[in-house]
Amino acid sequence: MRLSFQKQLIFQQTRLVRLRSNLCLWTAPPEYSGKGRPRKHGNKFKLNEPDSWEPVTQSIELNDPKLGLVKVRLWENLHFRKTAARPMSLIRVERLDDKGNLRVAKPLWLAWIGEEMPPLSEVWRLYLRRFTVDHWYRFLKQRLHWTLPKLSTPKQCERWSDLMPMITWELWLARDIVADNPLPWQKSLDKLTPGRVAQAMNLILEAIGTPARLPKPRGKSPGWEEGKQRQRRIRYPVVKKTTSKPRKEEKKSA
Repeated sequence: MRLSFQKQLIFQQTRLVRLRSNLCLWTAPPEYSGKGRPRKHGNKFKLNEPDSWEPVTQSIELNDPKLGLVKVRLWENLHFRKTAARPMSLIRVERLDDKGNLRVAKPLWLAWIGEEMPPLSEVWRLYLRRFTVDHWYRFLKQRLHWTLPKLSTPKQCERWSDLMPMITWELWLARDIVADNPLPWQKSLDKLTPGRVAQAMNLILEAIGTPARLPKPRGKSPGWEEGKQRQRRIRYPVVKKTTSKPRKEEKKSA
């Protein structure tokens, strides 16, 4: 079951997530005035309305070797309306050109939930790992059949899930010792992907062998093996039980 972002904030975990550009956040409430119920929210902070933004807590510009000039800004102590007790840090990542204008029309909005946030120059790079993680989950589901078994208990599901990283490491370590085994419509590769390594693992498994027993043949029975001695069965005499039935005359006299 996939939870919404506001429901995920209930869990006390450190997260770095991406936000939609049309969300509305709230700042911290002002100090208690002494009358009425204390306020839970402060001013509105709409991501698509720069006029509603609060002053920036921190702002840096750095030159990334792949992305070019990047500007990162930070706002602290913001929250959603339904999660006022869970503050978070808001991060805006912009790609700029040489003149300082936006190179990409849509900036990247990130939210850090938790404590001990890394430096601003490093925290936004953590989100770039998401693409690798997403491809890994897709590989588990499609190639390693992570979600295919219909397991009956949660422990079985946990054990099956624990095998996925181990299988991934086995494929990673076996990439230098397997020979490419492409399908007829595939081209041969010098650097094998995890999927191509899994496709060529049959040769290694045949050489290693398996402790499991051979599967039983299906269909007609192969018959008695040649040279195998037959054991004689000892037949004991069968004793039949006799039950005497009353005759018709005895029934009439009774």
